[in-house]
Amino acid sequence: MKKKHNLGNEAVYDARTLGLPRMLVLGLQHLFAMFGATVLVPILVQSYGLPLSIQTTLLFAGLGTLLFHVCTKFKIPAFLGSSFAFLGGFEAVSKLDAGKFATMTGEEKLPYALGGIVIAGGLYLVLALLFKLVGPQKVMRFFPPIVTGPIIILIGLNLSGTAITNASTCWWLALVAIAIIIVANIWGKGMVKIIPILLGVVGSYIVALIAGQVDFTEVGKADFVGLQQFVIAKFDLTSILVMAPIAIAAMMEHIGDMSAISSTTGKNFIADPGLHRTLLGDGLATVVAGMFGGPANTTYGENTGVLALSKVYDPRVIRLAALYAIILSFSPKFDALVNSIPTAIVGGVSFVLYGMISAVGVRNVVENKVDLTKSRNLIIAAVIFVSGLGFSSTGGITFTVGGADITLTGLAIAALCGVILNAILPGNDYEFGVDPQGDKSADLGSY
Repeated sequence: MKKKHNLGNEAVYDARTLGLPRMLVLGLQHLFAMFGATVLVPILVQSYGLPLSIQTTLLFAGLGTLLFHVCTKFKIPAFLGSSFAFLGGFEAVSKLDAGKFATMTGEEKLPYALGGIVIAGGLYLVLALLFKLVGPQKVMRFFPPIVTGPIIILIGLNLSGTAITNASTCWWLALVAIAIIIVANIWGKGMVKIIPILLGVVGSYIVALIAGQVDFTEVGKADFVGLQQFVIAKFDLTSILVMAPIAIAAMMEHIGDMSAISSTTGKNFIADPGLHRTLLGDGLATVVAGMFGGPANTTYGENTGVLALSKVYDPRVIRLAALYAIILSFSPKFDALVNSIPTAIVGGVSFVLYGMISAVGVRNVVENKVDLTKSRNLIIAAVIFVSGLGFSSTGGITFTVGGADITLTGLAIAALCGVILNAILPGNDYEFGVDPQGDKSADLGSY
């Protein structure tokens, strides 16, 4: 007979001691924490003209989380939701207009974006193998904060135009969403502070309802229960080169999350079960999602916040949230309800979100104490910024190989330049694992 626990200041590593009703409620709390950000990704991708399904996204968030738990020996209380890091890649694929992409609709381009996601997930597996064979210290020397920080900054800046376009459809409604997010993030307490995106969407949606700004036509037509809309990935070198370099930032985000969860729970998950296993789980979840119509997955900082709030560190509670997400994914009615959110609200939320992504990049540089008085660091940052912003404004570089047109986007060029310059310029003194605060500063899920 297990002793019943009372929730308080004492850490709980086995939630079964709390009883089943409390476990179910705690799982629901984790669902709320991940929900706003996870469904926001397909909503934003849809605003680029690519019809990414909310149902499918929720399904693979749940399945990806369970797969991650299997790969990490059921030891880590982490939830895998949609990754913001790849939003810039989706937008770039939507704008491809060279070669065969010139005549494609957004629906036709989506499978190629997903193919890029699959390959990006595959890079996680390569990095996991390298971590296992040679250790993280040697591998991470090629991806120091002077490379990853500016790349993360670029992801946010390249998306900023989309936020303005969407918000401009109804500025007052967008400002309501922005205000709610700011208030919840700065003055909120407990759970309120952890779910500012969800509160921003729900709060401004209620205002839009009162103002008659919501169209329920599609909601009325949708069934309560139905299967997800699967899209099989297709592969093209151009879309792969758009998505694959983003894996650099996404992998740093993953490592940051592992550091944050370890710090929160008081257990060293980087050592046991090891970064090679966590990257394997995240990579496989991303590959499976991309192959069948979902966005890339990543471990969520929001759920780490719930761990800190509840002090219940049992991975079983996270797996309950994953099951809830899978159940929700079987409701087209719910999908249609989420899709009824006005464009201006999406713009208001992304206005803050894209700026936050760039700010996380700045934080990555600052908290890792990158010395910008060094010429090598200034040169690397300068080349990354000019390549990322400059080539994005001109549509990237298109060249022909074997009769096929290949386009390198601004972000892909910036990532390649950053990694190559860091490898060849003397003076790389970055050591991974020395500063835990710096290791977790690339977490795009922590706002």
